[in-house]
Amino acid sequence: MTGATVRWLGHATIELTLQDARVILIDPWLTDNPSCPEADKEPTRCDIIALTHGHFDHVGDVARLVDRFDPHIVGILELCDIIGRERPKAKFAPMNIGGTQTVDGIEFTLTRAYHSSSVSSESGPQYAGMPCGVIVNAEDVASFYHVGDTDVFGDMKIIAELFAPKIAAIPMGDHFTMGPKGAAMAAGFLRPEVILPIHYGTFPMLHGTPDAFRDALDADLKDRLIVPKIGETMAWSAGGLSLIE
Repeated sequence: MTGATVRWLGHATIELTLQDARVILIDPWLTDNPSCPEADKEPTRCDIIALTHGHFDHVGDVARLVDRFDPHIVGILELCDIIGRERPKAKFAPMNIGGTQTVDGIEFTLTRAYHSSSVSSESGPQYAGMPCGVIVNAEDVASFYHVGDTDVFGDMKIIAELFAPKIAAIPMGDHFTMGPKGAAMAAGFLRPEVILPIHYGTFPMLHGTPDAFRDALDADLKDRLIVPKIGETMAWSAGGLSLIE
């Protein structure tokens, strides 16, 4: 047994490692991700993939990981169907927004997100189902909410009331998602114990900064913002996240 950990691998990719060493990758975009450390472009384990939507910068390494590790794939029904046409032997666990299912002992819930979702095809973008966020609940660790690519929306208050996620990974780069001001409002609606900024700095247009995010947060939430370096390991416990010194 090893301690559970969380790592942000750049852009929107999150690696969750459970106490029994199983690895969940959320929105794996590694190979062509300019912000992903070279050492992390070739993962050594992947047991479950969870997807928020179909854009290339969120599903870019799914096929490669399926071929190498044969993980379960959790995602919206239509996106799983598209991936399944190329990888029909993959282990899919399709679902829809508002639903909860348990995959290999780990609970996944999909929430709404305000964005778009498509995959590229020869004839142009192909609809890939609704975009979503994903909440992960596993034994002995705090619930982890990857908000997905989204703008802030009032129903985040309902998500907080229904699921009370303790950790929220919130996009704040602007341009393709909400910027720091919207992300701060989202954090105010969700009220998590730990706030993790993601989806910023990958490209110049994603210009939102953690400092601007912190400045916009409610006073009682500012100390809940953790800003790790890309690839830095955070200890994941029932109480939340902490940087490992």
